Amino acid sequence: MMQIKSNSPAATARLASLLAGKLEPGDVLTLEGDLGAGKTTFTKALGKALGVTRTINSPTFTIIKEYEGELPFYHMDAYRLEGTEEDLGFEEYFYGSGITVVEWASYIEEHLPEARLDIAISYEAEEERNFSFSPRSTHFETICEEIMNEYISD
Repeated sequence: MMQIKSNSPAATARLASLLAGKLEPGDVLTLEGDLGAGKTTFTKALGKALGVTRTINSPTFTIIKEYEGELPFYHMDAYRLEGTEEDLGFEEYFYGSGITVVEWASYIEEHLPEARLDIAISYEAEEERNFSFSPRSTHFETICEEIMNEYISD
């Protein structure tokens, strides 16, 4: 596990941009954190760094939103799926040609691919957040090492 502190929305955007530059088609990121921790803020910055020009907002009621950027960008909010057995065609997103971000991913744990990057965001203070990255493949371990080196050196 790797931890990075962000002391401002600008620092969070920089972290998201560093990550975006390393992602490949089919990559899946999960985001966990309390309400207001910054999951959607991080996702907006990530999407922007991936070339999404449309406004990114939380897909709480639609579950999945699709955006066009340099790669397809899929933003899921699994909050309303807790306890559901319904298959919403997750494979199309998790094993497709885009980047998928899943908020409240623990609610659909059994559908998630094994190879992914789990990110937990915790609220520390007004503008401070703690990001805990848990890579679940060598691909994401490499990405995390590179991000740690680049984020610290900036």
